[in-house]
Amino acid sequence: MRNGLEAALVGLAALAALLGAAFAKDNLFQAHAWVLFFVLAVSTVLLLRRVQFASSGKAVTEPDTSGYMDDVVRYGVIATVFWGIAGFLVGVVIAAQLAWPVFNIEPWFNFGRLRPLHTSAVIFAFGGNALIATSFYIVQRTTRARLFGGNLAWFVFWGYQLFIVMAATGYLLGITQSKEYAEPEWYVDLWLTVVWVAYLLVFAGTLARRKEPHIYVANWFFLSFIITVAMLHLVNNMAVPVSFLGVKSYSAFAGVQDALTQWWYGHNAVGFFLTAGFLGMMYYFVPKQAERPVYSYRLSIVHFWALIFLYIWAGPHHLHYTALPDWAQTLGMVFSVMLWMPSWGGMINGLMTLSGAWDKLRTDPVLRMMVISIAFYGMSTFEGPMMSIKSVNSLSHYTDWTIGHVHSGALGWNGMISFGAIYFLVPKLWNRERLYSLRLVNWHLWLATLGIVIYAAVMWVAGITQGLMWREYDDQGFLVNSFVETVNAIHPEYVMRTVGGLLYLLGAFLMVYNIWRTIRGDVRHEPAFAPVKSAA
Repeated sequence: MRNGLEAALVGLAALAALLGAAFAKDNLFQAHAWVLFFVLAVSTVLLLRRVQFASSGKAVTEPDTSGYMDDVVRYGVIATVFWGIAGFLVGVVIAAQLAWPVFNIEPWFNFGRLRPLHTSAVIFAFGGNALIATSFYIVQRTTRARLFGGNLAWFVFWGYQLFIVMAATGYLLGITQSKEYAEPEWYVDLWLTVVWVAYLLVFAGTLARRKEPHIYVANWFFLSFIITVAMLHLVNNMAVPVSFLGVKSYSAFAGVQDALTQWWYGHNAVGFFLTAGFLGMMYYFVPKQAERPVYSYRLSIVHFWALIFLYIWAGPHHLHYTALPDWAQTLGMVFSVMLWMPSWGGMINGLMTLSGAWDKLRTDPVLRMMVISIAFYGMSTFEGPMMSIKSVNSLSHYTDWTIGHVHSGALGWNGMISFGAIYFLVPKLWNRERLYSLRLVNWHLWLATLGIVIYAAVMWVAGITQGLMWREYDDQGFLVNSFVETVNAIHPEYVMRTVGGLLYLLGAFLMVYNIWRTIRGDVRHEPAFAPVKSAA
């Protein structure tokens, strides 16, 4: 019998969720338990439909395990696209809510609940699925080994989707521990820990059984991302629940220690989840798409070790001019400034990989998308260290300049390299000759780029406007501008931010259509991107 054990385990989990709803200590836990029960109940029914029984005296036909395990990667690509659209859409909604507060719908769809839904959807749902899918694809090709653990990779995929659903529904219900990028409460954090340990086992086990003696640099970045995120998650989310049948918990840390622990986690979530993991993508997909070897393998190793050593110390720059001791603030600033060098080492290595292949940019919009992502990586990793300097931070902190910085990195670097990876993977995973339409890729490229430029530029203007208005005093030492006056002054920028987000979302919808037609096997007949000839 196949899939029988899995169906039984998910059914028992559904029963446990039902009991949790029955004996819940508060209404929020009860509502969340009902959500979990319905998800697991549907999953149980779907698994039961897949149970296979052998005829009398015959064994159940075992699946072919001789090749790469790509089915889970296919599902990962679809999940990445789905959660990307969801996250971008919620981002546009909350941008509109800031420009026009009438769009706040109480209680479930106000800004306070949708904002963490947006950040988690784009970082952990879109970005996390992109990382899991690409790491599973890359580690198999670079080790020449099938994923370790049999169906453990499927547990990682579906377990991670369950985490996303529980986190997202929790935000809408108002269940949060109020920590940036670490909003889910204790029981959702425990489930993520189980899934993440399984992810580490699959990835490390595949490396251990490799047929290729050398470990390619992309796998170093993926491994560091998996291990470090596990450490960050465990420490920052240490908490004591009030009840094992209630949502509320209390952090193991308090005061400035809690703040430092949170931003040690928060900044390194950026450093390892959004940087190291996606650099693993870059070091595989850019050389493959450019059909050129990595410019300098030695530089990639120096880049790796310098990056992971320096990043872990940079978190205190989020706490300038707070109760954190001044020496700790200065330490964070110094390591942040030093971080600029290994970051640009990675950018230079990625761009110089195109040496001898720059002409491909005229005809290959997928490669162009990857190169633009590297350019945004270089820009945001220069801007970040600059903003960590105390004198700059005194102007930029708590303003929309920070929002512009984060989105130039997230939309430009993480988004564009993910789009490029998806466009690379889809024809290969579904055995298609090429994408349905390269012209649609080009449209996606320019819509997304224009959206990012508008978004980041207007947020820079808004942030500097805020910072200057907040520090303006009259001759008697009183503040000249009230907070409401600063909000009114940047309303046009908030409207333009919404426009930028809409352009980015429109590009993502074009990607969905292009991928759907590619999977169907359609090919759009269109003239190739011919190089432009000079008049001479």
